[in-house]
Amino acid sequence: MRSLTYFGSLIKEQPLINDHCMYEKLTAPTTGSKITFEDGNPIVPNDPIIPFIRGDGTGIDIWPATKKVIDAAVKTAYGDSKKINWFKVYAGDEACDQYGTYQYLPEDTLTAIKEYGIAIKGPLTTPVGGGIRSLNVALRQIFELYACVRPCRYYPGTPSPHKSPEKLNVIVYRENTEDIYLGIEWTEGTEIAQKLINYLNNELIPATAEHGKKQIRIDSGIGVKPISKTGSQRLVRRAIEHALRLPKAKQMVTLVHKGNIMKYTEGAFRDWGYELATSEFRDVCVTERESWILSNKEGKADISIEDNARKVEPGYDSLTPEKKQEICDEVKGVIDAIWDSHGDGKWKEKIMVNDRIADSIFQQIQTRPDEYSILATMNLNGDYLSDAAAAVVGGLGMGPGANIGDTCAIFEATHGTAPKHAGLDRINPGSVILSGVMMLEYMGWQEAADLIKKGIGNAIANRQVTYDLARLMEPKVDPPLKCSEFAQAIIDYFND
Repeated sequence: MRSLTYFGSLIKEQPLINDHCMYEKLTAPTTGSKITFEDGNPIVPNDPIIPFIRGDGTGIDIWPATKKVIDAAVKTAYGDSKKINWFKVYAGDEACDQYGTYQYLPEDTLTAIKEYGIAIKGPLTTPVGGGIRSLNVALRQIFELYACVRPCRYYPGTPSPHKSPEKLNVIVYRENTEDIYLGIEWTEGTEIAQKLINYLNNELIPATAEHGKKQIRIDSGIGVKPISKTGSQRLVRRAIEHALRLPKAKQMVTLVHKGNIMKYTEGAFRDWGYELATSEFRDVCVTERESWILSNKEGKADISIEDNARKVEPGYDSLTPEKKQEICDEVKGVIDAIWDSHGDGKWKEKIMVNDRIADSIFQQIQTRPDEYSILATMNLNGDYLSDAAAAVVGGLGMGPGANIGDTCAIFEATHGTAPKHAGLDRINPGSVILSGVMMLEYMGWQEAADLIKKGIGNAIANRQVTYDLARLMEPKVDPPLKCSEFAQAIIDYFND
């Protein structure tokens, strides 16, 4: 098994760096040290320089609130021994104001994030009329931030449409760089689209027997859905590593897919996930199916291979002889390979790796939420699933997010810019503040992160909330706190 390091990084002192990067319009802090990476983990000094993007729209309100809370938590937790040196960089509309029309993501910003390794940002406008299709997607692809991490947990007192939102405590690991979000597509009616459709219809589909007489309509838009073994396994690897740090009851990774229909993309994601778990993490993982085989033998020591297979596989007796033999071989292989290491109940101390069909898990996080912990999924499924989970625990206003790669990490708001609320000091800053919590945890500054979580929990429990939560509480909170007041309430409740 590969060596594991704590999500909170390897802590080493880094020398003071010089601002040797050439910027057009930026000036890096004159004090502070650079975060570097080793084996995919951040090496964090006590005085890191961290670039921040204020964000568009309500970013003007929520970033100052977030910075205030993070700085106060670090100061409270560590006194003068640790400090973040903030470095303002630009993206979105604010970047266009500084760099010119359509300069939504200037080279200065990319250089700074690459140089300093960790960044945090508020919500960004989706460009209209020119420039980048999506700033968020662009940042993920540029820095190979393949793991989008979205924890969804409930803070008591938060209004929710569900009867028991406290039962949901999941972390979505969503693959960021593949699937249809890679954005390789062609417009209906264009020469390339028609050429590709003709090639598929006339060459590739007829040459693949399982596709029969299927044909793509000539007036279709065309997109591709690439899912790679490399992309799938590096995501599942991070998910399993995260599960190792959780309490035993939450050590579970569920592979979410639609492999019953898309067998060679989504089904392959599932298969590659299991392959990684049972090879690289063999000593600390057990699959759900393996646990059935082992528990059958534990319940009856002399159970035959065939009877064990019959218990594992529904409809075993109606299978073809070839399929029956395949299941029996599987049962024997599991017992021969891992009975000594995982049998006699030892598998119960391992990380459980299972899989669920995408549409099934969407309803199960509402009907049986306490049965799940970490959900590892491809891009599109993860997009829907993380938003649905956030809705259960109070909405995107309380939903943090992180995009993590092997040499960079960006923490972000998960909601939009809400420009009609900009500058009114009323929006909920919870999403960016909780993203800051994730950043602190990633850096290994757990004490500061815990203070913020405690402060948010206490503020909500005491009905000290912004208007979006206040109007849904029973009885309604009137007047609600301003954005800046909510930040101060969180700080005031650090030690309550």
